[in-house]
Amino acid sequence: MKKLMIINGPNLNLLGKREPQIYGSLTFTEFFEEIKEKYPNVSLEYYQSNIEGELIDKLHEVGFSYDGIILNAGAYTHTSIGIGDAIKGIETPVVEVHISNTFGREEFRHQSYISPNAKGVILGFGLQSYELALESFL
Repeated sequence: MKKLMIINGPNLNLLGKREPQIYGSLTFTEFFEEIKEKYPNVSLEYYQSNIEGELIDKLHEVGFSYDGIILNAGAYTHTSIGIGDAIKGIETPVVEVHISNTFGREEFRHQSYISPNAKGVILGFGLQSYELALESFL
């Protein structure tokens, strides 16, 4: 059984409430329960933090024992060299995901410090971006 971790960064705890025209009306908890039911043969865990250092700590914690990490670092994608370095330093492959098409948004969202160290990048497919990342590990 594959052991996967979904890690969400800042403001993603507001899914379902925050800018529904961009992010939809489903909470991440609701979505997470749906994909756990859809993939019963995958050990799937979820972690969210608004704090950069806690995200780095979680990457370090699971980055040598899990089969894959699905990471939506939110705005830290575009600012955190530390998270990029954490991904470079671990063994577990990471797929970077984004709900929106970041290249269709503000210019500063076109830069990612995660992409150079990620197995791949999936963006712009709403919450389905997470499921596409999950499929990449199966």
